[in-house]
Amino acid sequence: MRAEPRADPDRTAAVGHGTGGAIALELGREGVGLRAIGTVNALTTGRPGEAARIRCPVWAGVGSEDPIMPPAQRDAFTAEMQAAGVDWRLVVYGGALHAFHHPPVGHTVRPGVGYHPQHAQRAWRDIVALLAECLPVTDGSPIGS
Repeated sequence: MRAEPRADPDRTAAVGHGTGGAIALELGREGVGLRAIGTVNALTTGRPGEAARIRCPVWAGVGSEDPIMPPAQRDAFTAEMQAAGVDWRLVVYGGALHAFHHPPVGHTVRPGVGYHPQHAQRAWRDIVALLAECLPVTDGSPIGS
């Protein structure tokens, strides 16, 4: 991505939901030069010491009722980020399940998965705010407009 001629390699961020969010975190743990990392529903932890390679702010969002990312997983993630000195923040969206950002598909995908439209909008605004903070637009137009 950084080699793409239309990309500015000094202004890259990684944002993802679920597996995409886990990949975003792994890019940071590998030391990829990112300006921001955003992850929804993917509070994965790495091997000891890897998070020290993250050199950008990390924003994470998760539902309070997410059985796939329970409180113990949230605690492990925050402990890893804190121990590594990462600029991190975690937003726990009250009452939300796993994949709260994904509109319904017409059938139950898995127990513990469910759409929460209000929190989906809030998480999107939080991601846009992270990008605006870490990748300010220099032509005067705000991100997301």
